[in-house]
Amino acid sequence: MKLFLIAFVLIGLGFLGIAIKIWAKKDGEFAGTCASQSPFLNKEGESCSFCGATPDQKCKSPEEKA
Repeated sequence: MKLFLIAFVLIGLGFLGIAIKIWAKKDGEFAGTCASQSPFLNKEGESCSFCGATPDQKCKSPEEKA
């Protein structure tokens, strides 16, 4: 039971941290959500398959793409 409570508190703190980050950011969006922004995931420099942004561009939201 003690382990369950510790795990529950730690998960709750994680969710609280994410909620505070979303609340503090303008428009409630995370920055750099494209996998193309990560040099570890995109070694060839391909554009994002979701929004079409290249590694040197900011992630484009689906509303801007249309």
